[in-house]
Amino acid sequence: MKNITKTFIALFAILSIACSSDDDMPVISLGAPPVLSAPAGNPYTLLIENAASQAENFKWTAADFNNNVSILYTIEIDKAGNEFANPQSLGTITSGYELPVTVESLNAAVLKAGGVAFVTSEYEVRIKASVNTIFQALYSNVATITVTPYIAVNPKLFLVGNSQQYYGVNAWDNTTALPMRYIGNGTTKVFEAYVKVGLDNGNPAGFKFIGQQGTWDNGNYGTIGGMQDGNLENSGSSGDIKLGTTEGPGFYYIQVNLDTMKYKSAKMKWGIIGDSTPGGWDAETPMTYDFDANKFVITTTLGSGELKFRDKTSGQLIYAADWKFSTGNSDPKVAYDVNAPNFPVTAGSHTIGLAIGFDGTATVTGL
Repeated sequence: MKNITKTFIALFAILSIACSSDDDMPVISLGAPPVLSAPAGNPYTLLIENAASQAENFKWTAADFNNNVSILYTIEIDKAGNEFANPQSLGTITSGYELPVTVESLNAAVLKAGGVAFVTSEYEVRIKASVNTIFQALYSNVATITVTPYIAVNPKLFLVGNSQQYYGVNAWDNTTALPMRYIGNGTTKVFEAYVKVGLDNGNPAGFKFIGQQGTWDNGNYGTIGGMQDGNLENSGSSGDIKLGTTEGPGFYYIQVNLDTMKYKSAKMKWGIIGDSTPGGWDAETPMTYDFDANKFVITTTLGSGELKFRDKTSGQLIYAADWKFSTGNSDPKVAYDVNAPNFPVTAGSHTIGLAIGFDGTATVTGL
């Protein structure tokens, strides 16, 4: 009897809202639906490194329920042609008529809607306007967009070894192993680091890679039998990587591919290049690596014009590309932004410094 009474009360409440002529009760009817005005149909190629960035700012007009009621707007997306049989939410809002959506959110919704990573497909987007679950929702026009999603994996790799001492922690302490920069495409496991390499008791110093800080049991990557040939094995008996064996101490770039179990490295040789430099845009003017300060320096007379920093030798060795390692006047400054703008230069004598962090971030002085 108690359940029947509750059901009757709930039904009475619903009918009261829908049918009451009391001036204090909202009388709701379906008016004009919202109109979706953005996106304009541009293609979206989503990248994991842009996950936190805005993919699109969706905009629409107000829905009309012929009364001053609170309206919940939901951005829905589904694969084109599916007639929203499997709608995924890109976000909701109760005030305002626009909502920014991040790359990460759009990527997740597209994959839930049946998208395939790295496959370009069409999707449909609409705005759902609703008052509550009792009354019929209003739906906007449908916009078709083209999206290429990625697989949202976040693999990690850490460097542990003698070089840690140059970055404020103890050498060979796996609890403070240095996190490498992930440069894969969302499915591949490729990492890089810009690392200072020294000596250990007069001998070339070594390091290895691990998959998790604080343990050797979740990935222990090193050389096979001590061979410094670019091949890796995942084993407790793997040997140290000793980049200084051939070229000695210095500043090195290293790239690790755990899919192929190989690594590549280059002893970096940075210089300045530009119409303000002695070599113009045709050749770098070499900088000198200051080991103690862990930065590249040069004192020279420059003309009025522009310059950038570049390491053509390493770019050719690792990527067969002259400008792959270059630093310009970007914010933040990094060692890998080939599209960064040039530095403006005033004529005169300059002492210039370039320091590159373990993750490739760069600090420039003297300009």
